[in-house]
Amino acid sequence: MNDPLFSIVLPVHNEGAYVESVIGAYQKALTQLGHSYELVLVVNGCRDNSAEVCRQIAERDTSVRVIESERGGWGLAVKLGLSAARGSILCYTNLARTAPPDLLRHLLDAVAHPQVVVKANRKVRDNWKRRLGGLLYNLECRTLFDLSSWDVNGTPKVFPRTFEKLLGLTRDDDLIDAEFNLVCRREGYPLLEVPVFSSGRQGGKSTTTVLSALKMYWGAYSLWREQPKQIR
Repeated sequence: MNDPLFSIVLPVHNEGAYVESVIGAYQKALTQLGHSYELVLVVNGCRDNSAEVCRQIAERDTSVRVIESERGGWGLAVKLGLSAARGSILCYTNLARTAPPDLLRHLLDAVAHPQVVVKANRKVRDNWKRRLGGLLYNLECRTLFDLSSWDVNGTPKVFPRTFEKLLGLTRDDDLIDAEFNLVCRREGYPLLEVPVFSSGRQGGKSTTTVLSALKMYWGAYSLWREQPKQIR
């Protein structure tokens, strides 16, 4: 199989109940892409049947590959997927939250803007608590890292393989998205934010809690402290 144009990395964590239907919806949308692609499913730290379901999908479709990790972590899964990706244009996104039309639109925008990072700017959140929490976190990151992005954690994120510094991300946790934006700013990678108005989830329930949100706020500050003073 020749290397595809697109590699789409999809971390999978305890999503066996709906991963097959979501992948099917993605594949239906991606028929409109007009370019070759692969879906890299990174099963990480699962306690359900996610791995078995993903293997079955890959057995039926050669455009789907599966990577398995006993350890969990959003950042770890993203890194594992990107390191195994074969495409010239790389993408990672949240399986539970990314609607098929939004994924397709980001990939097409990446074709239209070949030397630009394309990422989502979510305009709709589930409730006022998530909206407030997201606003505070993004204000913190904009202030600490001098970022232009209004949605640091927004996915899909799509970028050309030639932006090689984005293949050297280090975080294993949710802070990988802040690190992603920081690397883009530091390296001068142009950034295009695409507004996303889709709401709700493809399946499952959000794992974000007050405690995890506080960890994110503290994590962003810790990440800032780790940067050399001349970069701050």
